[in-house]
Amino acid sequence: MNKLFPSIPLVAEEDSAFLRSNNLVGSVVDVVKDKATLGDEVTEDNILKAIDRGGKDAYVFAPEPATYWILDPIDGTRGFVKGSEALYVVGLALVVEGKIVLGVMGCPNWHEDCSDNSIIGVQENQSSRSGIIMVSHVGCGTWTKRLSDILSNESPHTWTRCSVDSCQMVQGARVTIPESQTWKSLPLSGLFDAKTDSENIGEGNILLLSACCGSLCKYLMVASGRASVYIQGKKATSIIKVWDHAVGIICVHEAGGKVTDWEGSSLDFAADQTERRLIFPSGGVLVTNGSLHSKIIGMVSSNSSVL
Repeated sequence: MNKLFPSIPLVAEEDSAFLRSNNLVGSVVDVVKDKATLGDEVTEDNILKAIDRGGKDAYVFAPEPATYWILDPIDGTRGFVKGSEALYVVGLALVVEGKIVLGVMGCPNWHEDCSDNSIIGVQENQSSRSGIIMVSHVGCGTWTKRLSDILSNESPHTWTRCSVDSCQMVQGARVTIPESQTWKSLPLSGLFDAKTDSENIGEGNILLLSACCGSLCKYLMVASGRASVYIQGKKATSIIKVWDHAVGIICVHEAGGKVTDWEGSSLDFAADQTERRLIFPSGGVLVTNGSLHSKIIGMVSSNSSVL
């Protein structure tokens, strides 16, 4: 990316300080060299410089709208540590003059079974797991392709367009939340009980899906129609990072969904004027299929005392 777009800054979660302090430099360099293609100039110095390009002090922005990349190399670190067992996502977004215009997500352990009971964080059915790439461009929709097809070069022109689901009622909707938060901590819990069994959804219930390991997996679920809603509360002590949301936002928008804070305002990626690393949503983040958005905003507003 640095070779192709050297003038565009990068905002990323990782830098090399962690690797250096934990004696991991050699291991990372070995992996990168093993995966590098012919012709790549791969040295320890080049690798560490590339990692640091998106670090906290790598670039200082001016207050006006900017153009830059946002990268999350591993969203869902706990899933990545589990290896082949759990979901994690690699996400990259391009912001042009303050607006997200391009997004790419990769989820190596995504699997194809779309039944409600199969939407889980730990994938038990090894045979159905093919991985997925999701690509979105402003005005062009959101599209997916199996990683297995890309790696085998099969069906090179076959991409599937994504659409959010058509759920019109909050009751019975498929909802996902951060693994660090409980349903009782969120305002909708004052109106609906959460059930995890799709066979036992009745009046006053929502279906709470388990999809561990990071925020971007939840965006991917909404954009692909597997979930109707992703709701995240903002804790008083929490910091919400741009790389956990940027690529997910354009993928959901281009699939027909909507993303705002709990008051219905768009997330402001320029609020952190000099670093563009933080966002400050009021109440939290709400991601929906669009049809449910205004209804849930109203419910959140009327039940905010639950928080």
